Amino acid sequence: MTDEWRGWQEVAETALYGDEGFYRRPEGPAGHFRTSVHASPLFAAAVARLLVRTAAELGTTHVDLVDIGAGRGELVTGVLAALPAEGGADLAVRAYAVELAARPEGLDRRVEWCAQPPPGARGLLFANEWLDNVPLPVAETDAEGVERYVEVRTRDGAERLGAPVTGADAEWLRRWWPSAGPGSRAEVGRPRDEAWAAAVSTLSAGLAVAVDYAHVRGERPPFGTLTGFRAGREVRPVPDGTCDLTAHVALDACAAAAPHATVRTQREALSALGITGERPPLTLASTDPSAYLRALAAAGEAAELTARGGLGDFGWLEQRKF
Repeated sequence: MTDEWRGWQEVAETALYGDEGFYRRPEGPAGHFRTSVHASPLFAAAVARLLVRTAAELGTTHVDLVDIGAGRGELVTGVLAALPAEGGADLAVRAYAVELAARPEGLDRRVEWCAQPPPGARGLLFANEWLDNVPLPVAETDAEGVERYVEVRTRDGAERLGAPVTGADAEWLRRWWPSAGPGSRAEVGRPRDEAWAAAVSTLSAGLAVAVDYAHVRGERPPFGTLTGFRAGREVRPVPDGTCDLTAHVALDACAAAAPHATVRTQREALSALGITGERPPLTLASTDPSAYLRALAAAGEAAELTARGGLGDFGWLEQRKF
């Protein structure tokens, strides 16, 4: 990697996805942070239920599952394992894991590993914590009120202000993240809007879902959300390939350009899929202690997936193509 000053979008692309980038590392994302997929198998079970419902709406027993930003295949593997219990025993599923890293050893042979979503898929396209890793420009308002691109140095993450923001990026900021005054920062979500639109365009029919950290126009953080993660800890975002680089997603902007798109919280989405976190009745403890303990453990996992102030506050962008 070079040590010149460059914009955050360019340098993050190299740091995350270049030949020596963070997402090429052998330990995979799970070695550094914990998503809903890793928190509980209930998440994969809920996605399996959603796949079954999508197939029913399509009126088919042959359905595609496209997992974008698949990590090391944890979600797609969990969904395939959960399908029989979720009413999908009779489904013929074509499963695709979309990821730039090499195919992990031992992955289920039913999963096709690919660098891009397959064109013409019919079924469920699911992107869990993918959009927050789509690199994007960072802007900061200078002392004169001019929004300028933030440039960063690879070696140490030092920053400086660059050229004024113009063109499509400036239009995006005016519509979706107006400046809060000198010193305020914003992450220009236009590349994510385009990445999501491109992913959805590969789906010929079905449901596309993006799950991520999110904020909406009236509640944008005045200094942005760009940060790093390494080995389970939040760290200073240095684009040298040794840490994740992530920023929350303006899912409302992604949804605005998409027909038939809605945004709701993970808590609401999982509740609609039967994941509520409700504790089992105490009477079960006396009639079937083993079942009570299993149900209690599941309730704890469900509570984490739907918790306020935690995973439950994630946004679910859902776009239908039926």
